[in-house]
Amino acid sequence: MKLRAVELIEALGTWGPGGQGLEAARGRVAALGLPPQLADQAGPLLPAADEAVVEVIDAQYGGILSDSASVLVVCRQWSAAGSTVTAGGTTVDVRLTAASPRWNVTALHPADPGPAAAKLPTLAARVLAQPRIVLPPAAVADLRSGMVHDSVLQAMLTLAGPYSFQVSVVRSGHPLDVFGTDRPSDHPLGRAFDTWQIDGHAVVDPATPHDLVDGFMRAAAAAGSYNVGGPRQLSGGTTSNQFFTDDTHHDHVHAGFSS
Repeated sequence: MKLRAVELIEALGTWGPGGQGLEAARGRVAALGLPPQLADQAGPLLPAADEAVVEVIDAQYGGILSDSASVLVVCRQWSAAGSTVTAGGTTVDVRLTAASPRWNVTALHPADPGPAAAKLPTLAARVLAQPRIVLPPAAVADLRSGMVHDSVLQAMLTLAGPYSFQVSVVRSGHPLDVFGTDRPSDHPLGRAFDTWQIDGHAVVDPATPHDLVDGFMRAAAAAGSYNVGGPRQLSGGTTSNQFFTDDTHHDHVHAGFSS
């Protein structure tokens, strides 16, 4: 499922000389056996450039059901127009449905962080300057928009004391509702962030020490998260559901905040 999503994003956002433009992108999608019109939904992955290359940082579940799924493909992109190289990137919510022999991609929802705020909030500036917090392009734009709650930013700074970590998703590029439900997600409201790597260890890697991930989850709760999800069900918490686990959250730690 993740491989299918990643192959599509790499095909859309990477081309050599002569490969620019929507029609060429449609051809690359069709070569994967997917509907070519998916290229029409690629948004920022198709800049006006002579060449481009995508680097996928992480592919994270946005939600899994028996016959449908959301995979959040987090990426950087470099594009060249003449001698000018521009660094960019986005996060794409790739929607899939079950099929044989491979899952089908049905829709793409690239991140839409919105414009940067006229004045960068102080806490956002501190997070962006913190080398122990690594943010992908869409998350950086989220912080620059001024639409991420202080509770999220302060928690990140608190966690950066004992840990270094890489964030996958903050506000944009995440499903608007908790996948498979009609409950609004905390992410689009600027009240959550997901972490895919802690102290150099991927959360999804079976070799990653359980104590490291579990300790990070408990530290996120202590930093104010009311809703901490991860690969294992933890005991305790200030409420009965402060900690949770499910199929979606075995590859990252989710920290949600009530305000």
